[in-house]
Amino acid sequence: MGFFDNLKNQISHQWIEIIEWLDDSNDTLVYRFPVYNQEIKMGAQLTVRENQAAIFINEGQVADLFKPGRYELSTQNLPILTTLRGWKYGFQSPFKAEVYFFNTRIFTDLKWGTSNPVMMRDAEFGMIRMRAFGTYALRIADPKAFFTTIVGTQGLTTTDEILGQLRSTIISQFSDIIAESKIAALDLASSYRELSDLSQKDLGPAFAQFGLEVSRFNIDNISLPEEVEAAIDQRTKLGVLGDRLGQYAQMQTAESIKIAAANPGGVAGIGAGLGAGMAIGQTMGSAFNAPPPPPGSSTAPPPPPGGAANTPRWSLAIDGKTYGPYTDDALKGMIQSGQVAASTSAWHPGASGWAPLESYSELGLGGGTPPPPPPPPPSK
Repeated sequence: MGFFDNLKNQISHQWIEIIEWLDDSNDTLVYRFPVYNQEIKMGAQLTVRENQAAIFINEGQVADLFKPGRYELSTQNLPILTTLRGWKYGFQSPFKAEVYFFNTRIFTDLKWGTSNPVMMRDAEFGMIRMRAFGTYALRIADPKAFFTTIVGTQGLTTTDEILGQLRSTIISQFSDIIAESKIAALDLASSYRELSDLSQKDLGPAFAQFGLEVSRFNIDNISLPEEVEAAIDQRTKLGVLGDRLGQYAQMQTAESIKIAAANPGGVAGIGAGLGAGMAIGQTMGSAFNAPPPPPGSSTAPPPPPGGAANTPRWSLAIDGKTYGPYTDDALKGMIQSGQVAASTSAWHPGASGWAPLESYSELGLGGGTPPPPPPPPPSK
């Protein structure tokens, strides 16, 4: 072989002498060092920085792992690769191998979410659909396992591909966690921390098989279908009202009055409806008062100030509980709208005791003391 043949042979062999990864993006999980058709020179310098790990791969099989530090490659610090290649001690020729770097720092604020609704069975609402999203943090704890299960087996190398695979695992596990927790839909909003802790605990083994460690898992929001949220809002309103007489009917009537008020000729346009609305408001407001003695008791409720017809003065006794006081107009509106029966026991300051509404002549219900007979006709 002549001089020019030797020179051409040396130029064609561009041996790699420095192997390192300068991560400019700071958001890359795994990086494949570009060896391609070039060969790594025995004695080359390998630099592994903090929060990195490097693995040499021989024909798809994981060989030697390097932690942070500076290394001069030789058969002594490539024992697995040396065995796989059958190198004798002191082998100095260049060799080919794949080199992967892994970022082992903690990756925070990674997003997860349900692209499609997740089905859950609720004891109160039955089968319902729900969506959820949040954040999590992880790190590569075992680079060899990570390469074997994610990079080498599935061929995933970009961060988006890897995180997409992990999100699928999270959604699958999260669906099981929701079902097993048996937390009612009404209580989901107040159970984010509990569900987050359960999710992190249950996701730990699933991620560990990929060589990953979940250091944090947060649920930011769980949304339910509109009809379920509307039902929850109704339950909340009832909870505010308390367990009182006719609470659901009162709430429904109050809602219908608001709707009718927005329409011409609605309930708010007539005196009876207005009186009914006032009565409902007064009844709901007084529903939290302690009930006085039942009708017929000698102890009457304390009289309200004043006694004019436009001053609240009427108290009603219904099922042993007292409601009011109401004005004359409000009470008449309640009677005309059918909310209060004419036989309901009532009292106002100055009355001798509890008596049916129809017995009070000032209400004009046809009851009360009959008028005196007409005078006799004049004698002829």
